[in-house]
Amino acid sequence: MRRSSAWRLALLTLLGVLAVWAFLHRGALDPRSLGAAVARAGAWGPLAFMAIYAAATVALLPGTVMTLLGGALFGPLAGTFYNLTAATLGATGAFLVSRYLAADWVRARLGARAEQLIRGVEREDWRFVALVRLVPLVPFNLLNYALGLTRVRVSRYMLASYLAMLPGTFAYTYLGYAGRAALAGQVGLLHKGLIALALLACAALLPRIIRRLRTPGPGEAP
Repeated sequence: MRRSSAWRLALLTLLGVLAVWAFLHRGALDPRSLGAAVARAGAWGPLAFMAIYAAATVALLPGTVMTLLGGALFGPLAGTFYNLTAATLGATGAFLVSRYLAADWVRARLGARAEQLIRGVEREDWRFVALVRLVPLVPFNLLNYALGLTRVRVSRYMLASYLAMLPGTFAYTYLGYAGRAALAGQVGLLHKGLIALALLACAALLPRIIRRLRTPGPGEAP
């Protein structure tokens, strides 16, 4: 076996183990339990949090709770970095699993949308990846697997995903931070709450703005 093939097999095995672990322990992935686990990890807490977040993403578990928790635990700036990094790593893990192990399963789940994504990437490469992150054709977790069917390079996929997911990640991270401030009764709660609502509104309006500015190509969703 070639060295590159051995590394690929080892990586996919690790991703599979993490995904199975996250799926089997999905009932324990509640904010209180996760917060306690991260606190017990001490200085390794951020790494533990990102590992759990990434594994949950590969296992197709909802990431919104993790993003809110990241904001509550680490604040709006560090929390955004940890959330965005973990989400990108998890998305890349799902992408690799789809590309090398589960392409047939993903095609069956997507149906005609698979060809739509493939044509979009063939036409626009990483720019299409960024577009569907901002204006998703399919839910986030399934989209990670769907993009594995395309021929976009892994490095471009990661960079486009990281940048395009930043606005929404920051909005939900700040919401988690504001939520913890509300529970703790901190000063300036109204100010934090208004900022959180404004960020969420911007994140919700951004896809609509992009849809209006962009002229759909042949076979592409408007």
